[in-house]
Amino acid sequence: MRNELSELKKRSLFRSPPVVKVIGSRAIVNGKEKINFCTSDYLGLSTSQQVLSGTVLALEAISQCSSRLVAGNSPKLLELEQVIARHRNTETAVIFPNGYMANLGLITALSGNGATIFSDELNHASIIDACKLSRVPIKVFAHNDNKHLEKLLSSTLGNKIVITEGVFSVDGDLAKLDRICSLSKEYDAIVVVDDAHGDFVFGSPGSYAGVPEHFRVNDMVDVSVSSLSKGLGCFGGYVSCSNLVRDLLINKSRQLIYTSALPEHLCAASLIAISLASKGHLQTKLFRNISLVANKLTSLGFSIGRSASQIIPIMIGDEKKAIKIANELTNSGIFVQAIRYPTVSKGGARVRMSMSSAHTDADIQMALKCLECVGKRNDLI
Repeated sequence: MRNELSELKKRSLFRSPPVVKVIGSRAIVNGKEKINFCTSDYLGLSTSQQVLSGTVLALEAISQCSSRLVAGNSPKLLELEQVIARHRNTETAVIFPNGYMANLGLITALSGNGATIFSDELNHASIIDACKLSRVPIKVFAHNDNKHLEKLLSSTLGNKIVITEGVFSVDGDLAKLDRICSLSKEYDAIVVVDDAHGDFVFGSPGSYAGVPEHFRVNDMVDVSVSSLSKGLGCFGGYVSCSNLVRDLLINKSRQLIYTSALPEHLCAASLIAISLASKGHLQTKLFRNISLVANKLTSLGFSIGRSASQIIPIMIGDEKKAIKIANELTNSGIFVQAIRYPTVSKGGARVRMSMSSAHTDADIQMALKCLECVGKRNDLI
């Protein structure tokens, strides 16, 4: 173990998370206040007083302390599933303890019929792990490359499942979901979209049902997976689906059967956050902030890759240099992290900024000023 950890340190891949306390758009990082660009709280709802005060419930217990199949379903959990189903315009939904387990639970259960899985090469680790656990043939298509996907689909017999993210969590680009859905229907494949980073951010005012709604392909996506800890700033994960898939998950998903249910106060928090997220003012502020930062970084000469969302990567390459730049920015009051292998390919390190509607104009101007200074000092611009 010592040798393995020593090797990680030599390759600038060793990780040691700081102590962080979040306060709105700021964070106390190892005792010092910074502007927080490391959160996935895109709408700033994790510290909303309406959400926090609304979840101070007179609960008789903290948790059911058991699986839903043993302890039963709490009323708040069922209410949240109904609200999520309406949000996604599906027959029903299933709440999991978190988004990672939602992917594992869905994909392993869904592929039990011996289907071949077609997975985008940049899909999240939870999707990759779920595919491996499924023990079925896996065909990886080049990122957002629909010609490659069609080639694989056309040469494969039997049941097929196509899996992609909506917003890719590292590069911040969007799946070409309109074409992916068309191809999948042409070759009789089930479409699964993990929309954790697009949910409640993209879509039509009043619903913000994510990337499928953004591309107007809601009715072509068979199953959606998402997180309650991103756009809603709460905790948990879900699968929105048909009644048939729900029954399959309840009876076949080990990640649902053999773990405790999401506690009721977390369900209550999500219900309040959904009502706030549907109003639209937070998304308007978020996209204004995204535009300000992305346009300025590009004009300064930074490379932000394919970003088309609130996730803005500053491309660097070398792992050691990425750590150095992230540390310089954090020391200057801008809390960011270097994203390195195995999250990205070797030599593909970057500093990732996650934008939020909670960021003020002053936050953004200070961040851009620091980024310009650090960028020039390190020959990035």
